Amino acid sequence: MRAARRDDGPELAALSRPFVRTGALRERPLSLYLARAADFLVAQGPDGALEGCLGLREHAAAGVLYNFCVVPHRQGSGMGGRLLQAATARARNRSLTALFTATTGSGRLFLRNGFAPVRPSQAPVAWARSLDPGRGARVLARALEA
Repeated sequence: MRAARRDDGPELAALSRPFVRTGALRERPLSLYLARAADFLVAQGPDGALEGCLGLREHAAAGVLYNFCVVPHRQGSGMGGRLLQAATARARNRSLTALFTATTGSGRLFLRNGFAPVRPSQAPVAWARSLDPGRGARVLARALEA
């Protein structure tokens, strides 16, 4: 687990692409991955290839987790849980008071880690406005203790 670097941008985009094709992730341009690489935590495999990522974007006192993906052969290995724990620790270190995310899937991992469904109106306004209602994503949140 490590913080992503700007030069990880192309690999972040490539890692995310299969999840975009299935509708699990929103499409994002390479320029976003390059510009926001510092948002991401990444998990690397033994060969150095990226096998998972999770972005954390700050919105005042709250954080938004986005673009969470783990390669299929590593799903169920605990990698996603470790990425989520690392992002939560990063949010606490930045004194954020809550985390939000949107998911089109079951959200099981988030729910097991203290997230609960909330109304989009409870989320940071700019982020909530950016959600695509056609995707049918549920907004989940959790408070962060100091």
